[in-house]
Amino acid sequence: MLHVDDSALIRTMVSDHYSEMGYDVISISDPREVMSALLTHNCQVVISDIQMDPIDGLTLLRQIKKDDGGTSVIMLSGVIGTNTILRSMRWGAEACIFKPLNDYFRLDAVVDATFQKYSGWWQSLQEARDRVPAESGVG
Repeated sequence: MLHVDDSALIRTMVSDHYSEMGYDVISISDPREVMSALLTHNCQVVISDIQMDPIDGLTLLRQIKKDDGGTSVIMLSGVIGTNTILRSMRWGAEACIFKPLNDYFRLDAVVDATFQKYSGWWQSLQEARDRVPAESGVG
């Protein structure tokens, strides 16, 4: 999992929480480093703040989805508003969770569901491959 947030406190909180749960977490403060980190670390899930400089989280979401539509992105925002949620969803976010993170209940539920969905896709792909006869040349 990759987490990008310009707040050191939020990065530490999220990283510590998910590391304790057994996830591999890469924390980044500069959104300009996200695309290269995704290539280097092959992260399945990104948790991204929305209000960051020099690239805001919604712009980053669009870049991630354009590059790899299969990467799941969960948005975090301190700005509560319908417009934030609608734009996040329209551009492919799994969810938009609002700060402060007083507890992790909603974020944990989204992270868990996202990894289960990702795992399900790979399981379906493997099952489809297993049904294709080896001699068919498909694969």
